[in-house]
Formats: sequence, C-alpha cells, structure tokens
Amino acid sequence: MDKKILVIVAGIVIIVTIIGGSFNQTDSPPVLTQNKNENIGLVINTPNSSVSLQELDKIYSDASSIGIGRSNVYLFWNLIEPQKGEFDWKQSDILMGLAQKNDLKITLYFSIINGETLGPFPDWIGKPSLNAIQKDRLANVLDAILSRYDIVDTVIIAGETESQFRYYEQNIPVYKDLFHSVYSEIKEKHPNVKMGNAFALHHVLNKNLGNIVTDLAIGDFVAFSYFPVDSLNDIVKTPVDANEDLKKSIELVQGKKIAFFEMSWATSNFVGGTTTSQREFLEKSFEFYSKNESRIEFLTWYRQYDRPEGTCVSEQQDIGDTSIEIGGGSSLGSSEFVIERLNHYICSSGLIDVNGTPKPSWNEFKTQIEMIN
Repeated sequence: MDKKILVIVAGIVIIVTIIGGSFNQTDSPPVLTQNKNENIGLVINTPNSSVSLQELDKIYSDASSIGIGRSNVYLFWNLIEPQKGEFDWKQSDILMGLAQKNDLKITLYFSIINGETLGPFPDWIGKPSLNAIQKDRLANVLDAILSRYDIVDTVIIAGETESQFRYYEQNIPVYKDLFHSVYSEIKEKHPNVKMGNAFALHHVLNKNLGNIVTDLAIGDFVAFSYFPVDSLNDIVKTPVDANEDLKKSIELVQGKKIAFFEMSWATSNFVGGTTTSQREFLEKSFEFYSKNESRIEFLTWYRQYDRPEGTCVSEQQDIGDTSIEIGGGSSLGSSEFVIERLNHYICSSGLIDVNGTPKPSWNEFKTQIEMIN
C-alpha cells in the first residue's frame, strides 16, 4: 500500500509517497562516483511539493553526479522528538539514507533560533525563553541524531542569528553560555563533528550588524547565507559587488573559519535577476573559494531546483504543528510587498528550472567543481 509522509527538503515541507515499503540508510548500496569534493555542496530540493521516493532518489543521484560532496538537511526539534525521549526518524531516515547512498556529507541545520523566532520546539517543551532552554535536553537530542547518522560532520544550531539579537544584544551572553555548554557535551561524544552559528550576510551588511557576528564568532566556524539583495529583496548587486561582500565575511569572523551554507543568486527578472548574472556570480564565488580555501569550511549552493512562483515563503511558515512568524526585523521582511519579492527570489534561485531544464549555472557549477578537484 502506498503511504505518504512529510519531509523537510531545503527547509520546505514536501510530501513523499512511499510505494511498497520504507527507505533507510542501508536499503541500497552507495552510488560510486568519482572526484567528490566534501567542501563543495548543493542544497538538494524538489521542483514540486509532492514527489515519490523514486523521484527523490533520482534527484539526489543527479545532484551527486556533478561532484558535490555534501548537502544540507533541515531538521527541527518538534519533528524529531515529538514526545519526550521518543524520537521519530521516519523523515530524517529518508533524507539521510539518500545522502549516504550518494556518498554525501551532511551539514545539519537543527536550529533553536530561526531569525526572530525561537524554536520550533516540541509541545512538551512549550515556548521557552532563551535562558529557559534546557542545555542537557538540547545536547541529548543532538547526540541522538549524531549517533544515528555518522555522515553529519557539521551542525548549525542558530540561523539568521543577527535578527534574534538585533534589538536584544543583552541576551547574547545567555546564548553564549547555552552554546558553549552544548558544544562541550557534543564534542566529548562526537569529537569530529563541528558546530557553529549562521548569519544572513546580506542582512548583516544592509543593517550594519557586524558587531553581532563578531561577538558570536564562537564554535568551530561561522556560517553565512548570502543573497545579493537590499532590504526589499531586490537584487541590487553586480556579481563583482557580491564578491566584495563575500570578502567582508572574512573580516567579521575574527580569525574563525567561514562556511557558506546557503549561497544563492536568483534568476527572476521580477527581482532583477538573470541566468547570466547567476552564472557570473557562481563563477566569482568559486574564484573567492579558490583564493581563500584555507579559511573556508565549505561552500554550499542554495539550491538545485526552482519552485513554482509563490510557493516558497509565506508570512507564517509551518514546521510540523508549529508556526514560525516572519518578523519585520528579520532579513525576510514583514510586508506583503517584501515577501512577494522573497518568493520570486527563492523560487528562482535553483540551477535547474521547474521544467527540469538546466540553467547555464548548472554546467558552470559542474565545471568549477572539476577545476578545483
């Protein structure tokens, strides 16, 4: 009998139809590929909100075939531990199993901070303030995930962190104490796993929030997402300008390694994008990587496929049974006008369009990986 479950791919809930059984890490032998680079990644996503497991398998295989060595998996606490001490692995086993089959390392996005929002947390935790989050419970759930999936080598536990502390810098010491406590416990059990926090570089630069990045340059690396946009989510940079933004990331992190876990450029003309500028920026990104390889933990492009217009962002994002508000202080903006532009941006940031036709950047991405391998 067919069954459907929800999984999080590229931060978006999709419906996966499983036909004739389940999928886990050991169902299929690894796909043997050559010249993989674990420092270069791609956020693997689907062009539609509903896919079969077979379709998802092919999407992972296609992504892996160009030489990437990693991807992102987005998990959230309310989905992985819906009941205290009881873990639900149905969704994560599918994604981790496909990653393992294709010999990919994983950057785990398990964020207790999502911009202005804390969580989402399971119902049994409630909605704690930052200083009420139980360090041992957080370390326990991360330990359970890392013990189950040894392909995870990097973990991000705070995303768009600059938006959380933009108006509440007095809470930074509270978060530092939480991070260091969890970091120590995880390092004791999983010494090879690296942990860090993530920031939206474009938002940091647009809002002059570099001091927050510098203050929270803790852990093993500092991760960045990057859109070449202004506060309205319109593309206002040239690829050369954007490359200068990337250089500024090195100045912000006070000697820490940097990681680009969501690097992107949209192609929708609604926000000022083109396929040509996307390809040029991708090329510039690899030039930056080659010149600064010793300083960079990894570089991951966001994302493989475009999605249909208007399906990527809403004012209220639902993760399981919990909603995350898109607030005015975050890089996502708050007005319908701004969110409309964000939808056009994210939905057109893939390397392959919704019809399955590769953009010029797809071949450029493959070429650049071959050049650095």
